[in-house]
Amino acid sequence: MKSLLSWFILLVSIVVLVSSCSSSEESQTGSTDNPTTSNDNITNTTDPTTTAPVIAEVTAVTTPTGDPTPDYTFSSDQAGTITYGGSCSSSNTYPYPTATNGNNTITLTSLIDGTYSDCTITVTGDSASDVSNTLTMSSFTIKCLSKCFVAVGSGSTYSENALTRSQDNGTSWDMGKLPTSDTTLYTAGWSDKYFIASINGVTFGNNTFVAVGGYGFILRSTDNGSSFDLATSPYTINYSSHGLRGVAFGNSTFVGVGDNGTIVRSTNSDGSSWDNGTSQVKCGSSCNLWGVTFGNNTFVGVGRDGNIVRSTDNGSSFDNATSPTGNALYGTTFGNNTFVAVGNSGNIVRSTNNGSSWDNATNSNANHLYGVTFGNNTFVGVGDNGNIVRSTDNGSSWDNVTSSTGNWLWGVTFGNNTFVAVGEDGVVARSTDNGTTWDNSTRSTTKRLYSISFTN
Repeated sequence: MKSLLSWFILLVSIVVLVSSCSSSEESQTGSTDNPTTSNDNITNTTDPTTTAPVIAEVTAVTTPTGDPTPDYTFSSDQAGTITYGGSCSSSNTYPYPTATNGNNTITLTSLIDGTYSDCTITVTGDSASDVSNTLTMSSFTIKCLSKCFVAVGSGSTYSENALTRSQDNGTSWDMGKLPTSDTTLYTAGWSDKYFIASINGVTFGNNTFVAVGGYGFILRSTDNGSSFDLATSPYTINYSSHGLRGVAFGNSTFVGVGDNGTIVRSTNSDGSSWDNGTSQVKCGSSCNLWGVTFGNNTFVGVGRDGNIVRSTDNGSSFDNATSPTGNALYGTTFGNNTFVAVGNSGNIVRSTNNGSSWDNATNSNANHLYGVTFGNNTFVGVGDNGNIVRSTDNGSSWDNVTSSTGNWLWGVTFGNNTFVAVGEDGVVARSTDNGTTWDNSTRSTTKRLYSISFTN
């Protein structure tokens, strides 16, 4: 009996031991699985998650600015690809426009005058879906400030005529926009292919550039020469209309002169509409007028055969003045209470009594002279073969100056302490030392340039 009890206790002990071992193994197995699951969860939570860049403005474009390619700085908290929107883009495009983590300065591509309020930037990160917030640049305005020159000239067709301007004191130049789509320019069966009227003269007044040309057309720009539109001309613009050669501004009036004694004047101060109430002056229909200027409340025009006409009633009527020469006079200007005109064979004439009478100045020994201007108590004249002459004694005597070009020079003006002359093949010469020495500027056209003006 005792033996049976002993075997029973032994058997129960074995069952309990086996059961305990089995439970321990299951517990051990479960414990092993749980760390594995826990490790998997840790791996998932530590995977890097991509996010969209955040960008913000750092330095806005200075406004207003005369720089057509201004800089703009923004920040990004990631590197990525830049996308531009609205009216702006950038030369930062090779091999693709990239932003770095930090501040990014971009240079905007050439902009015409105007106000820009719709320019945007976004940056795309590692994934195409990681697009930043849209950054709208602060509004800014591009315009010529104090150093804007505009030059005009002639091409083989009207649409090739030159309108070029400089916003950096004549150092570099870009092209303006012609109103080539206006059918008024192609009347009487003429087409753009054959319409060859050139732009001959340009002036500035009342915040407006006005240019005149062949067959009587008149152009005007209110965006500092960036683009031009047609003004209302007193002529039907075709081959039978008289060409206009020069234009000047004074007393809130623009006056243009041209072939066959033609004189036109604006009927408003912005040059948008004109009349020809004085279309023929007393010098007659053979009196081609090629230059005009304004000073001391007087308009003075000069032309073929030494003709000189003047108006003291704001261009309403003109009278002949006594001329000391029979040589053609092409250009005229005013300064220091003195009118000066230049022409064939280096002829220079001057008037110190408001254009009533004129005398010959000391011959410059130059060939033909086509343009003349005044600035810093100095008169400067330009002409064929790159001839440049200057006078520092109020136009009484003149000296030849070493020129930077052998090309014919047709027009010259003064602004911001700089003389700028223009001529054949789009040549631009400039002087910053009162006309003593000259250098060539970077040209934007190879067309002939006839006239130049400055935003005074």
